[in-house]
Amino acid sequence: MSEQRIEQQTRRVVVVGAGMAGVQTSVALREQGFTGPITLIGAEPHQPYDRPPLSKAILLGTAEESAFEVDFEELRIELRLGCAVTGVRPAAHELDTEAGPVPYDTLVIAAGAEPITLPGAEGVPGVHLLRTLDDAARLRPVLAAQHRIVVVGAGWIGAEFATAARQAGCEVTVVEAADRPLAGALPAEVAAPMADWYAELGVELITGARVAGVEPGTVLLADGRRLTAGAVVVGIGARPATGWLAGSGIGTGPDGAITADEHLRTSDPDVYAVGDCASFPSARYGRRLLIHHWDNALQGPRTVAANVIAATAGEPPQSYDPVPYFWSEQFGRFVQYAGDHTGADTAVWRGDPGEPAWSVLWLRDGVLIALIAVGRPRDLAQGRKLILAGARLDPERAADPSVPLKDASG
Repeated sequence: MSEQRIEQQTRRVVVVGAGMAGVQTSVALREQGFTGPITLIGAEPHQPYDRPPLSKAILLGTAEESAFEVDFEELRIELRLGCAVTGVRPAAHELDTEAGPVPYDTLVIAAGAEPITLPGAEGVPGVHLLRTLDDAARLRPVLAAQHRIVVVGAGWIGAEFATAARQAGCEVTVVEAADRPLAGALPAEVAAPMADWYAELGVELITGARVAGVEPGTVLLADGRRLTAGAVVVGIGARPATGWLAGSGIGTGPDGAITADEHLRTSDPDVYAVGDCASFPSARYGRRLLIHHWDNALQGPRTVAANVIAATAGEPPQSYDPVPYFWSEQFGRFVQYAGDHTGADTAVWRGDPGEPAWSVLWLRDGVLIALIAVGRPRDLAQGRKLILAGARLDPERAADPSVPLKDASG
């Protein structure tokens, strides 16, 4: 038996975080032939589960759970659930947890992100977040009782929750500090038309309004308005769940994200980071990316697994440079986005934003670098391939929604 094989059989891999990224890393290690011990640690007591259904089927009561269909025992993946990690000591190759120290040879941090709380609203009765299975469970009876709900934040999660709440028959008001929905995610000319979607579904959208405080049953705005609220749902973003790394020496950026390299390795060579908690340098886009979306938590683990195995075999590592992708179901529309529009010099519209289906393409020097597709899944599928290929588009042909995007390149 080779020395590399022996090392792999005895090398202990510990994965912190039992969400999508952590589960997929553990599974990918086995699928790619890793034979050593794997321990997956999760802070929640629940069997590892997928998060997208939380704002949809689970919230509305049409599904009870979204556990991953993974046989951890058969894959010889040790699960330690309900076990919060409190620190790491890289020099000793040990994690500190509520249940005591856990040794590792290779550590993969897939700790995810945690919701940003609304200052002054912590502990106020009737204030909710929507990040975990328990959060969704607490909100289900609120929707079933058809309370009047105030949502703070008109981002992706705010829009999805507002949609579900209206479907449940609740009166919904969404309060947004910016002058439009999705202000931090999309340019004004693209996000502004989306404000009409709220009214179509009977959701009141209040923009340019800051929350000054929350009292039981009431949301106070900075301009003096008082909004009656049977429940308040806060959706103002998330930050990497990396506070427990303080003092470890593992590098993080000003956004709190672990600064992984192009191989998803951290400043410590025996520690990798993947998913919502880590940023990585993108050669494709010429900047560091922090992606809080499901697809990144699915794709990144395959690279991590390959590189953990490559390290034991003395082989060169793989680089991670995906075309970012995410989707959102809101207000009766399926919205998909691929790429990164930062740095684009041209925006090409395909269709009218007042219609049910339309797309926007972003070009840089004639090359497609990103697109958003509303009700046009074919545009997204073809556009994503064109971004991967670094394809140039004819703006005139690309602007014609009757022309398939693949036929607008050349």
